[in-house]
Amino acid sequence: MTVGTGRTALVTGGGSGLGAAISRSLHAAGARVVIVGRRPEPLHEVAEQLGNDVRVEACDVSQPLRVTELAQRLADEKVSILVNNAGIAGPVAPLVEIEPDQWDEVFAVNVRGAYLMCRAFLPPMIESGDGDIINLASVSGKRPLTRRTPYCASKMAVIGLTSTLAFEVGSAGIRVNSLSPGPVEGERMARNFALEAERTQTSHADARDAFVNRSALRRMVTEDEVGSAVVAMLGMPGMSGADVDLSAGMVA
Repeated sequence: MTVGTGRTALVTGGGSGLGAAISRSLHAAGARVVIVGRRPEPLHEVAEQLGNDVRVEACDVSQPLRVTELAQRLADEKVSILVNNAGIAGPVAPLVEIEPDQWDEVFAVNVRGAYLMCRAFLPPMIESGDGDIINLASVSGKRPLTRRTPYCASKMAVIGLTSTLAFEVGSAGIRVNSLSPGPVEGERMARNFALEAERTQTSHADARDAFVNRSALRRMVTEDEVGSAVVAMLGMPGMSGADVDLSAGMVA
């Protein structure tokens, strides 16, 4: 029996990137997957790729009322796996140039969104005495990343939320962990390298090499590796309150 068989997993930010990869891995592991995101179109595209045992729900996880409505719509589902993946990168600028509303937007999605989802979907888990919550943090919460203070601060907050919540609900049989990916191959990092190359007056390749060479393995991780890591974490029932590093040794 695979780790997801007979279980329902809810993945936020599931319409693209890491969320889509995590949804694919959980579906392959036998779980019924509820894919949540702000825009329905990409959610349906992922659902069509996966096939059966997939449900799509549009929701802005930073909005309390929307999350409450989502939980009400999913009252017929026994969600025993919650993956809080929804997040935004926020501004790339020195702290003194970042506006308060930019700072608040990052925390609203990256931190308040995780809090609201946990708050809404924990009670049924506690009642049943079983459940897994995996919060997507980042190695950027544990090491400096120039000109990215809101993002880094929000990801460290996710790690703090995880460790404390694990102690709060552990006695009820709920496991809470965070996964901290390093830089992930894809369009987002390609854009970051282009911006860094422009800022430093270097080539795209030089900007990429300078970043990747900070890791022990001299490479980035892939979206599928992140999805596989989520499934692997679910296969470790004795782990809770942990932050798992998946960064090719970026913080080694």
